[in-house]
Amino acid sequence: MLTPEDIDSIVRNAAEKLHSHYVYPDRGEAIAQGLKTHLEQGRFQTCTTPEELSEQVTAVLYELSSDRHVRLRYHAAGAPELSFDPPSEEVIRWWREEERSTNYGFNRLERLKGNIGYLELLSFSPAYFAAETAIAAMQFLTNTDAVIIDLRKNGGGDPEMIQMISSYFFDEVTHLNSFYHRPQDSTQQSWTLPYVPGKRLLKQPIYVLTSSYTFSAAEEFTYNLKNLKRATIIGEVTRGGAHPGGNVKVHDLFTVFVPTGRAINPITGINWEGTGVEPDIQIPAEQALEHAYQDALQKVLASLPEHAAHDRQRKEIFEARQTLVAES
Repeated sequence: MLTPEDIDSIVRNAAEKLHSHYVYPDRGEAIAQGLKTHLEQGRFQTCTTPEELSEQVTAVLYELSSDRHVRLRYHAAGAPELSFDPPSEEVIRWWREEERSTNYGFNRLERLKGNIGYLELLSFSPAYFAAETAIAAMQFLTNTDAVIIDLRKNGGGDPEMIQMISSYFFDEVTHLNSFYHRPQDSTQQSWTLPYVPGKRLLKQPIYVLTSSYTFSAAEEFTYNLKNLKRATIIGEVTRGGAHPGGNVKVHDLFTVFVPTGRAINPITGINWEGTGVEPDIQIPAEQALEHAYQDALQKVLASLPEHAAHDRQRKEIFEARQTLVAES
């Protein structure tokens, strides 16, 4: 049970963190003041459970900011000791184990009929945790003739994993994105890596599947590849969050996510905050995989040389297309 004193402390601490660190100082000040005004008007005093307080405060934060990253989060087992300083070894151990329990977001990896690669990625786990898993996944895909990357259930993650995976799709070192960070008052550029282990996927058509749930780092990955014209985006307009940041402890059981940076795309000069990423082919998310698979099969079939070595693959493609037609 939350006491009025608990609620007051949690909300005021969250307001202070947003005031001090939000990427746009004037907006951070306005959000903080608005949050305290709602507190003083009794907006949160009827909350009796931690979950209810999280929901109510997050709703108010979105009203004030229109920033889908900003949220109050309840941790039933206790909030981790998070801050804007580099994480402690204890936090890193906790974080690594949490990521490992989901296989670092690599949820499904397979070869579809016709030699089409499919990767369902639920998050972009930090590369320093998940590099080996990412390398293994990309090497699995190198022998396929087209690749579908499914981000329809991906809520974001770490830009370094975006950099790592994207590096497999480009031969030349390529500018992917830039980030302005308020705490350091600096802009950091993200480029593809000059070296990645194993073979790259340079000739394969790339498809990225999106939904209205696709968010944050998943949107960056999509936006980067779309504007570099390296992938075809299929699905729904994404959720619209381009302000990275971090969770900060404001109570023993609560953290607040504070956006401290903003993305700056080197091609468009802007980002997808509030608008989302618009697909090249906009269709309901549940139809995106079938559409991408159909298109990939057609492209691969058209590219196959008339050689007996490809007879089995050609047969697979015809069978797959017949199955898709029968199921549609």
